Amino acid sequence: MLPFKTTSKTIVVSLVRLCLLLLLSWYLFCLLVPSGSGTTVHDVSFPTGSGIKKLATELKAAGIIRSSWHFILISRLRGQAHRLKAGDYRFNDAMTTSDILGKVVNGDVDYRRFALPEGYSIYQAAELLEQKGYFKKVAFLEKCRDKTLLGRFAIPAASVEGYLYPATYNLPRNGSEEQLIGQMVEQFNKVCSEFKGGENRSSLSRHEVVTLASIIEKEAVSPEEKPLISAVFHNRLRIGMPLQSDPTAVYGVRAFSGKVSKSDIQHQSPYNTYLVKGLPPGPIGNPGLAALKAALHPANTQFLYFVARKDGTHQFSRTLDEHNSAVNRYLKH
Repeated sequence: MLPFKTTSKTIVVSLVRLCLLLLLSWYLFCLLVPSGSGTTVHDVSFPTGSGIKKLATELKAAGIIRSSWHFILISRLRGQAHRLKAGDYRFNDAMTTSDILGKVVNGDVDYRRFALPEGYSIYQAAELLEQKGYFKKVAFLEKCRDKTLLGRFAIPAASVEGYLYPATYNLPRNGSEEQLIGQMVEQFNKVCSEFKGGENRSSLSRHEVVTLASIIEKEAVSPEEKPLISAVFHNRLRIGMPLQSDPTAVYGVRAFSGKVSKSDIQHQSPYNTYLVKGLPPGPIGNPGLAALKAALHPANTQFLYFVARKDGTHQFSRTLDEHNSAVNRYLKH
């Protein structure tokens, strides 16, 4: 037999075939219009350690792509087959191959967004999460009291109340209650790292600072008044006077709406500062940074009392007579 010789004709044919293949792939990649309208949404999970074939199979099964081999070919030609990021993704039936690859390469994972307002308690957070359809209220509250989690986060209390930092969080679609709580506590520790210095200037421990801040957050409407409200409570603590804070009387019973009844004030609870002296055993909500700073740095005043005006601010007083006069002015009339 004669040895095989590569002729110029063979090379030309091979190049033509390759060009045709590339042109066909480019046509499918760039010019082929998706058949869908974009209204049908599909959720696809791409686990860690999975390869391009696994992703292509899932996309084809969901009806998002027409051809798995084409998707694999394009991803390799573009050098993206090994740059895909694991996670839970959401696609629609109007996305092109380019759109899909770009989403997975960039790690544009489908998140569930959750915003925790300042002052919300774990009970209010649980209700909000259930309303959004993210978690069941009971399941979230159970995790908030999980002793293993509390030990991991070094929280010296019966729950994570007070340590869930109010902010907006992105939780993977299949994320758990534990993951969300972990994000919130991690953010709290990050933002409140200044406590190490603050505690040296205060007689309160970190847990006591968070507890006081949670009360300030519930009492204050105007941010500018938080240091003044803090001063009232600091002054009362110093002389052994009960805090008599309305929000503490209803903690664990219902959300504070600005008013309490006589039965609320008489409600037996270790958190009710009308009946117990000093701070409650733990926070009554999750304070924001301004309230935490106010708890650490109260205003320099001698105020011992405050009463709500009709405009959301408070009238502060030094003596009981002044306070009674303010109550008569703003509440009775």
